[in-house]
Amino acid sequence: MNRILIAIAMFSFISCETQGVEGIDEEKANEGVAGNATEITENKSKSEQELNVLDVKQKIVDLKTLDNGIVIQWIEHGDGEDVIDGEVYKLDYKVYLEDKQVIDGNHLLNKPYIPFLVGMNMQTPGWDIALNELKVGDFVEVFIPSELARGDKEVKGLFPANSNNILRVRILGKKEPTRVVDGNKVWVFEENPNNNVLFDETTKITFHAMVSTKSNPLYINTYRENKPFEMKLEDHGLVPGLKKALINAKKSDRMLVLVKSEDAYGTKGLLDLVGPNEDIFYNILVMNVVPF
Repeated sequence: MNRILIAIAMFSFISCETQGVEGIDEEKANEGVAGNATEITENKSKSEQELNVLDVKQKIVDLKTLDNGIVIQWIEHGDGEDVIDGEVYKLDYKVYLEDKQVIDGNHLLNKPYIPFLVGMNMQTPGWDIALNELKVGDFVEVFIPSELARGDKEVKGLFPANSNNILRVRILGKKEPTRVVDGNKVWVFEENPNNNVLFDETTKITFHAMVSTKSNPLYINTYRENKPFEMKLEDHGLVPGLKKALINAKKSDRMLVLVKSEDAYGTKGLLDLVGPNEDIFYNILVMNVVPF
């Protein structure tokens, strides 16, 4: 159960109009779309096949050691574009302790990959540092020292404090945004197509969110106290870019949202939480959308 919670935790974080929404043609947002049993079964099969690649001992073809103690060993070099901050990539991965115990991985959720937004503290610091050294198509094993992993934090029965991590990851591809609203990006990676009530001027949305910036990881986590956000488009005092990004969201949508700084707190920032000119990353699960 603890292992599943770790994997789920990775994904479990002023007026505007419904105009100005740019739709981008992309694959359907997540191969595990609820309500499509055939597709889920196919994806599980793919995931199980790919897990064999992660588990099998592979020949190392290249190595790079960073000054911070991270060691990257290439099993295969990709020929795709460089991985950069602010974009989402499809990662097939497992995280091990040095005793070979698996503590995280997309297989725990029966997913062929996890969508990962680089550079915004979606995982521990070592992930963003290592991924910035990679290209699409790379298959690597990364040694992450404890201070760039979970540090002195522990989960009893799963991983002890001050544990070094070993990340095996394949970068399967880049995931384009599902939609872009006035420059704010939305990646919907799970949805129930049977839900048809959309968030707009006539509805209220309730959602859980984990929220980070580049300088401040997870400064909001509504799951901790089980107090999801509720809002209407007419509400004041909320991040304008978040409202715009949530337009057309539906119940059960899981999404990653990157709000540009100009549509967040701009040059002033927010207290000691958001720095000046910082973009904000929201990892969102929509609990409900209802008329009011």
